[in-house]
Amino acid sequence: MVTAQHPAVAGAEPFAADGHGDTGRVGVLVSHGFTGSPVSMRPWADSLAAIGYTVRLPVLPGHCSTWQELDKTRWTDWYAEIRRAYAELDERCDVIFACGLSLGGALVLKLAEDLGPTAKLAGLVLVNPAIATMRKDAGLAKYLARVIRSRPGLGNDIKKAGVDEYCYDRTPLKPLVSMMQMWRLVVADLAEITVPVLLYRSTTDHVVDPLSAKLLHAGATSTTVTEVPLPNSYHVATLDNDAELIFTGAADFIREHVGAGRP
Repeated sequence: MVTAQHPAVAGAEPFAADGHGDTGRVGVLVSHGFTGSPVSMRPWADSLAAIGYTVRLPVLPGHCSTWQELDKTRWTDWYAEIRRAYAELDERCDVIFACGLSLGGALVLKLAEDLGPTAKLAGLVLVNPAIATMRKDAGLAKYLARVIRSRPGLGNDIKKAGVDEYCYDRTPLKPLVSMMQMWRLVVADLAEITVPVLLYRSTTDHVVDPLSAKLLHAGATSTTVTEVPLPNSYHVATLDNDAELIFTGAADFIREHVGAGRP
């Protein structure tokens, strides 16, 4: 298994905060996206830690290094890191929530599917989750990957000026193909999700198209999916103009559902 990297860039390292008292018994797992880094989620993680929650924001293997390192990884490596972080929270907390951006959204959706209704997981907060695409070139990726290692990156889709999510400028194709293979598994099992889902979706997103949200609404038939539009942000909305709306809404969602976890 490929392990996570430990970058020198401030804010791109794994983040952990241990809360105290009753509030600290609430755990929150936070996941960044494909070719991205914890930089995209650190302000959100900081806001959750400031409330007093126990927070884990891991680096997905192959990220925060070079795209060539990411090229060595597959979705099972990233998911294993999410499971490891969840297990750490499970040891410390009575109830857990999971938050994800883009690929991070897909990973925590799969986590909810696999854990089932008897786990401590009590809710998901997703920001522009990626579980499918209408892009025709994506269907060619598995063929292109045989002859081309990477293509130009899709990062830093941020409306707010002067913001950098610290992402790769190249997208390795074999991990991209692997991610799309995971998408099919996630979509097939959406009905297994029983925890409530809060979905934030940018009205303008140049990375994830509307198909992902459409499939989520159609497939998550065993729970509720509440969608909130983000009118003034692009894909990396956690660093964009609507970030505070996400942070405040997520905190309210957690407070509302904190009693739903299964000890």
